[in-house]
Amino acid sequence: MPRRVLAGVLAFLTLASLSACGYNRLQSQDEQITASWSEVLNQYQRRADLVPNLVNVVKGYAAHEKEVLTQVTQARAQVGQVQMTPALIDDPAAFKQFQAAQGELGSALSRLLLVAENYPQLKADGLFRDLHAQLEGTENRITVARNRYIKAVREYNTTVRKFPSNLTAMLFGQGLKPNFTVENEGAISRAPRVEFGAPAPAQ
Repeated sequence: MPRRVLAGVLAFLTLASLSACGYNRLQSQDEQITASWSEVLNQYQRRADLVPNLVNVVKGYAAHEKEVLTQVTQARAQVGQVQMTPALIDDPAAFKQFQAAQGELGSALSRLLLVAENYPQLKADGLFRDLHAQLEGTENRITVARNRYIKAVREYNTTVRKFPSNLTAMLFGQGLKPNFTVENEGAISRAPRVEFGAPAPAQ
């Protein structure tokens, strides 16, 4: 058999073997995780970008609410200290830090909105209402993006653990990806309520 033909046959058999062992599936699922994570980062960044303007508007009507305003500002600063990069999903410790920082910011924002309940003029302010609507929409998009990421990681991690694709993952150094954790996983399927007139749940 000519050498060129033999090389072609070996290449075909190698590709067929990798495909049968889950290599292509692992690559596709890894790409899906990357895309899902990018959307998560985009939405969290959008929320972080809203915070300074929201704090300034509230401060204009409730400057003496220093404690809650400081909490939001500090939580926003902590979020800024975490590098929001694609590399986070390959570092479980950094991922956990990211999740904790975002959770703290979410809780601080909930407290800020509760404070706003006490200031009718603030609630009637057009800029505040616009920022509030943007925040509510962003929280909904965060929930959707997180759920997509969770699903993508779940499928990928299952492939990494299952035989024989676990051997392929080990061969190419593809390990498990970190995922969001919550005490009540069902809660993440619902967008946080930040409506006026009703208490906002803590994250």
